[in-house]
Amino acid sequence: MNKHTGKILAIDDNDSILLTLKQSLKYEFKEIECIKNPNLIPQMLGQKEWDVILLDMNFRAGLNSGNEGIYWLRKIKETAPETLVILLTAYGDIELAVLGMKEGAHDFISKPWDIDKLLVTIKTAVRLRESEKKIKILEQNQEFLVQQNQIADYHFLGSSKKMTEIFKTIQKVAPTDANILITGENGTGKELLAREIHRCSNRKDKLFIPVDLGAINENLFESEMFGHKKGAFTDAHTDRTGRIEAASGGSLFLDEIGNLPLNLQAKLLRVLQSREIQALGSEKTIQVDIRLISATNLIPEDMLTQHLFREDLLYRINTIVVNMPPLREREDDIIQIALHYLKVYSKKYNKGKLKISKLGVDALYQHQWPGNIRELKHCIEKAVILSEKPVLEPEDFRLNKGKIENCTESNKLSDVEKFTVKKVLSKYKGNLTKAAKELGISRTTLYLKIERHGL
Repeated sequence: MNKHTGKILAIDDNDSILLTLKQSLKYEFKEIECIKNPNLIPQMLGQKEWDVILLDMNFRAGLNSGNEGIYWLRKIKETAPETLVILLTAYGDIELAVLGMKEGAHDFISKPWDIDKLLVTIKTAVRLRESEKKIKILEQNQEFLVQQNQIADYHFLGSSKKMTEIFKTIQKVAPTDANILITGENGTGKELLAREIHRCSNRKDKLFIPVDLGAINENLFESEMFGHKKGAFTDAHTDRTGRIEAASGGSLFLDEIGNLPLNLQAKLLRVLQSREIQALGSEKTIQVDIRLISATNLIPEDMLTQHLFREDLLYRINTIVVNMPPLREREDDIIQIALHYLKVYSKKYNKGKLKISKLGVDALYQHQWPGNIRELKHCIEKAVILSEKPVLEPEDFRLNKGKIENCTESNKLSDVEKFTVKKVLSKYKGNLTKAAKELGISRTTLYLKIERHGL
């Protein structure tokens, strides 16, 4: 134990005892305070947090019942229940000491005491108090993180056919511990899907730890992921828990895993195989229990053929592969998502109950959304911030006007049909068979529509 830790308060009506304690303890602990009058205890407890209190059991001459000591012990435990109390009892007064222990005292020592024994008793109490503080901090941090995961604004929305299939997949795989790889374009909501999987899993009450591998400096990878001990390198001033250890018992989400260099992929693979980590500067290995969810905007097969990713690691992380479709392929979800964020940002920026006009809805439907959900979210937020009227019109969204068809009542069906056919043809790069199949029409009908709309 560092001798500069531990705040000790001694309470005894004997001046010589207090002087002895002061001299004996001042070089061993961070702070030692001595008082004679027990009536000052409430004041002392209000001034600071004490680690250990040395409490005499009798304060009146001729009295040795210990009733006064028990009274103040109870008061201390009521006011500062986490402070450890060591009783100073008369020699051989075991019954009084037992009574004190039942009332919540940590330990007792009989007068006259052996100084070495006294020091050991106090040091043991200080170590226990320090451990309890650390545990409390960890519990507070974990509780905070769990709460954040529970209340985070990560609504996973969608009722389109493709999203319905994804929800079915979640129901099947979430209760298992199978490693999951989520693929899809940037902004499609891969982290939202990962959080939803965690929320539906048996680990939902534990931590969900997201890690953006594309943002971690290669030189700091081991420190960030595995943790480090104080002094492991120049800037390691304190111990640090790595992301993997923090996620133990819960879910670890590795975003942009395709950006991880090959040499670091090898280190990650070893952890996944052994399920243990070793912090930098430590010789001790730590067993970890994680549910791994990874994500990439790259195509896994291309990653392998271009020698950007280890085949053995890919097989470790892709037990189940889920592809998040781009927003342009789930247009039935566009307005549901838009209305959700309209509500969120209207409340955030105190804009009342904003609505989107019919033409505004058409504009959102017709936009291609190359940035996917992220672009839609920012589009709605910007429109809410700049809005000056309760109903948002197409111009409020400031979309690429070349991609917006301003429909009127007389030509709406024609324009919507033209836009839909054009979009599907673009999706399948002119493959008429695939386009006709998705549109639910024959190739002949598709030819007629292409000719009619000049496509």
